[in-house]
Amino acid sequence: MKSRFPREVGGLTRSSDLRVARTARPGWPTGTERVPAVGQRVYCKSGMAEVVHVLGKTSDGSRLLELRILNRAGAPFHAAASNVLVEPEESGALMGLSDGQGWLS
Repeated sequence: MKSRFPREVGGLTRSSDLRVARTARPGWPTGTERVPAVGQRVYCKSGMAEVVHVLGKTSDGSRLLELRILNRAGAPFHAAASNVLVEPEESGALMGLSDGQGWLS
């Protein structure tokens, strides 16, 4: 099966290929700066995702997140909070998606 991640010669993945670019969502804090809650939307290297679980800490001190990509079938996966961008709280409130306690279904 072909991977969606770029590969270097020899089949090794470059860590820079797996890091989310802060410029992808200007103004969005990282998951280290603001830990996302269950149900909150985040931006990761694979696109927009929903937080399924907030787990223990990773080696860089950020929380381990279980994420599910929005609008795409597939199993949830794990990512360090330091490698996701958290949707600003006012973004959901402006769109009428938040009740102040979390995301509405």
